[in-house]
Amino acid sequence: MPIEITIPAEPSDADREAIMTPLIAYNEALAGPAKYEPLAILLRDSATGGSMGGLWGQIYFEWLFVELLFVADGARRGGIGSGLLARAEDIARSKGCVGVWLDTFSFQAPEFYRKHGYEVFGTLEDYPTGRQRFYLRKTLAPSAPQALNSGL
Repeated sequence: MPIEITIPAEPSDADREAIMTPLIAYNEALAGPAKYEPLAILLRDSATGGSMGGLWGQIYFEWLFVELLFVADGARRGGIGSGLLARAEDIARSKGCVGVWLDTFSFQAPEFYRKHGYEVFGTLEDYPTGRQRFYLRKTLAPSAPQALNSGL
């Protein structure tokens, strides 16, 4: 079968999908259903409704990947980031996830994540130049069974 390689000047969502769809099918054929589910926890200024950041993640193959976590400058240092992370972990646990993974730059928040029980499992040196990108994970303990209310 002849194959042609093309490089679009402006790659589109359709170009990405043309790669993603068969890749997902291949992965699921070997590893089982990914059970993909997006997760968003948004922060809003209660007075203006403006965005103050939040957390964006994706659950698949029983792990939560935290793709984005941001808290606006004026809202930092008050436990909001810790609350976002804890809430995401609780949601992941409730959906049967065994862990959470994420990445962060050395100039962002590696110590924040370590403080919350995340461990580095990989480091990419010189990305960006002179800095590092850290890959971290945390294994989640299963949710405690909820007590049944007997009505007594």
